[in-house]
Amino acid sequence: MATTDHGHKAGTEVPGGAHAKGPFPPFDPATFAPQLIWLAVVFGTLYVLMSRVALPRIESILETRRARIAGDLDDAAQMQQKAQTAGLAYDKTLSDAKTKAQTMAQQMRDQLAADANAKRKTIEDELNAKLTEAERGIAATKAQAMSHVTEIATSAAADIVAHLTGKPADAQQIAQAIAAAKA
Repeated sequence: MATTDHGHKAGTEVPGGAHAKGPFPPFDPATFAPQLIWLAVVFGTLYVLMSRVALPRIESILETRRARIAGDLDDAAQMQQKAQTAGLAYDKTLSDAKTKAQTMAQQMRDQLAADANAKRKTIEDELNAKLTEAERGIAATKAQAMSHVTEIATSAAADIVAHLTGKPADAQQIAQAIAAAKA
């Protein structure tokens, strides 16, 4: 083996016989009684510490956590109830708004229909007045034309007779013939 500057050998050996021969100490029957006593003392001490200190703290933490969870669940249930109430109020408001809009639209349609009917009636009255006036004008023109028809017929008949016979026609005979034809 290699030596160091102090004159010791370097290695993994335990110097001076540190490894004693014999059984492993926890399995040595000569040390069972003290080991059992220490086991009871340590177990008792740990039991007392756990039951008096650690477990009450853990229990209080768990109880606080349970209370917080229950409170959060209650808050969530209340919030859900509020949200449902708000949703119902929103739905009612929306329904009311739709109903109001439909009512307003119907009123506007009715008003526009009434305005259109009034305008149509006014226009119809104006057209009827113009039609009546036109009919009067036509009747007057027809009456005037009819008053001249006898003259025209008399003149035309006299011209036709004069043309066919070569002699002028008698105006009185033509007038009598036209009067007889009218009757």
